[in-house]
Amino acid sequence: MRQLYRATAGKLNAICLRVLRDEGEAEEVLQEVYLTVWKKAQAYDPDKASPITWLAAIARNRAIDRLRTSGAKVARGSAPLESVMEAADPTPDAEAVLGQSQDSQRLRGCLETLNPDHAALIRRAFFGGLSYSDLAEVVGRPLGTVKTWIRKGLMNLKVCLES
Repeated sequence: MRQLYRATAGKLNAICLRVLRDEGEAEEVLQEVYLTVWKKAQAYDPDKASPITWLAAIARNRAIDRLRTSGAKVARGSAPLESVMEAADPTPDAEAVLGQSQDSQRLRGCLETLNPDHAALIRRAFFGGLSYSDLAEVVGRPLGTVKTWIRKGLMNLKVCLES
């Protein structure tokens, strides 16, 4: 567990910090992430995702859950950029890791077939860790529109990947 923590804590903390924009909250969620991993390690399926992708998904989901349950409004841009840079680690990000496999080439090809707006939202959500509300603010569209675009994009992506 110590080796896992040393190898992944920087990246996972950066994910939590990006979502929560509060260092204390991010650290608490990071602890929850490792407790979850400890308790549910048997749930990991190497056929579905790489270890870091699985861990990153847990971290992102836990951080979003914390944000939702707290009911607190988080100020945009309240986390200092230096904090994120210090927390970053030298391992490649999720999109870089995807670029190394055959599946990634297929995924990239399918993403290219999507409406450019939909593809951009999907990339920002899944590779950038942005929530629906963050995306709506960034692109200047209503929340419902963003959710619909992502849903349509994911449906089209699924069809493409299954063919």
